[in-house]
Amino acid sequence: MSRGGREKLNEEPERRCIVTGDVQPKAGLVRFVLGPDGTIFPDLAEKLPGRGIWVTAERAVIDKAAAKGLFARAARAPVKLPENLADLVEEGLAHRVVELISLSRKTGGAVVGFEKVKGWLAEGRARVLFQASDGSDRGKGKLWTPEGGRWFGCLTSSELGLAFGRDRAIHGALAAGGLTPRVIREAARLAGMRKQDGGKPAMKDSKTA
Repeated sequence: MSRGGREKLNEEPERRCIVTGDVQPKAGLVRFVLGPDGTIFPDLAEKLPGRGIWVTAERAVIDKAAAKGLFARAARAPVKLPENLADLVEEGLAHRVVELISLSRKTGGAVVGFEKVKGWLAEGRARVLFQASDGSDRGKGKLWTPEGGRWFGCLTSSELGLAFGRDRAIHGALAAGGLTPRVIREAARLAGMRKQDGGKPAMKDSKTA
């Protein structure tokens, strides 16, 4: 089991968090790299050259790494840290989630709006349900997590709306396949960064899709 209680897949690469010391799948971590000028910055796509420094995708853990000088220790060199490092990670992940949902929509793999989402859920077509964090709890409570799927409440109505070409949106759903596994991966990391209410993640269901 990983730190979050999720079952680990043998074929999924693992890395050690420099703060917690836990070894877990890369999907629950953020990779940081040291730039040519000695600045630490997030490599969310995990494609940049250089030795990766891995930190659990939680704001408090990233803040601790920065405050305790753990990036410098891991890099074995002096480093420069942006004051808003955790904000950069959160904003970057939100952008990635919005872009991936938008691409899914363009290929017919996502729908928006209460009635369309409800229809997909009833037909068993939905694998992921997104509901805006600032939406009405009463309205959101009328829908349900897809069986064997995931629920995410880590996007605001403006962010979810942007993914669907609207000013705002409260409900969105993704079908299985296509970009959905990537959406789940990035949304799970974003949910970790946006934990609320004393550290409880804004998620109804922790099942994998």
